[in-house]
Amino acid sequence: MRALDLSPLFRSTVGFDRFDRLFDQASRIEAPTGYPPYNIEKQGEDKYRITMAVAGFKDEDIEIVSQDGTLVVTGKGKEQAETDTNVTYLHRGIAARAFERRFALADTVKVTEAKLENGLLHIDLVHEVPEERKPRTIKIAKAA
Repeated sequence: MRALDLSPLFRSTVGFDRFDRLFDQASRIEAPTGYPPYNIEKQGEDKYRITMAVAGFKDEDIEIVSQDGTLVVTGKGKEQAETDTNVTYLHRGIAARAFERRFALADTVKVTEAKLENGLLHIDLVHEVPEERKPRTIKIAKAA
């Protein structure tokens, strides 16, 4: 196996506190479940939307937490006993199992709104760059 040389990155970067955490997240091998399916859309210059198909879930069954650059969406699944006991399924294709989806967010991305409509959970995000992070021109002082 070939080793990965990261020294060029370290020569041109300063102050990356989360750098090691990002590598840890990227190197974790998790089996993708594919449930629930989701889309990530760019809706404008600084606006994004995550849309998740969560048919059968109510808003009180879903928890959305944004913390330390990670957006975690958790759905509390219903047990078979909680559903109608008088129903006999010939085919059960609509999943109502518990789930957890994680999304890595940049430091400047904030969640603005979440709404559930027609079985789709929409999470709106905005990229807000603070003034101190925007590019600025540095004047060169003249020597005395």
